[in-house]
Formats: sequence, structure tokens, C-alpha cells
Amino acid sequence: MRSSFTVVALALGSLLLGVVPAHAATGEVVVFTTEFEDVVRYADPASGGCVRLPATAHVLVNLTDTDVRIHAGPWCSGPGVTVEPERGWHAPPSGLFSFSVD
Repeated sequence: MRSSFTVVALALGSLLLGVVPAHAATGEVVVFTTEFEDVVRYADPASGGCVRLPATAHVLVNLTDTDVRIHAGPWCSGPGVTVEPERGWHAPPSGLFSFSVD
């Protein structure tokens, strides 16, 4: 009985606070690395997650239905550059970049 009450209380609290569960973006983020490597595809990336780009990442193309944020660090910390849907972003390969989905 007590655990049922806890579950109901947590659900009600989430509704009152407006907490919305994370969702996945529809589409994919495509990363071009070098002419000698296959492109890397991230299908339906989850909102709120952090993805470290390959060390040889050169161009990122956002083919999702939402904004993608590029961060100049491997852990999506700090400010980032917004890449809108159907847009791309270019960066020198360094292995230091990551992206997150808004």
C-alpha cells in the first residue's frame, strides 16, 4: 500500500511541476569525418542526452525535426552553437566536440 501511494505521489508531483519526460528527435544527425571513413549516423537522438563526436568529425548535418546544439567540449558543458533542422555545421577535427538535442 505504501509503495502505491509513493508512485501516485510522484506522478502527481511531476504533473504539478510540469516535468515532461525526455523525447527523441525524429530523424538523424549525420556526421562526415574523412573521405576514408563512412559517415556516422545518429538516428532519433534522445533529448537531453550528450553525444561525443568522433575525433575526426568534420561536418555535422542536422536532419532531425528539432534544434541540435554543438558544444566545444566532450561533455556538452557550457554554451553551444545551435544548428537548426536541415542545416549543417563545420569544425576542425579535434575530438573535443559533442552535441545535444534541445
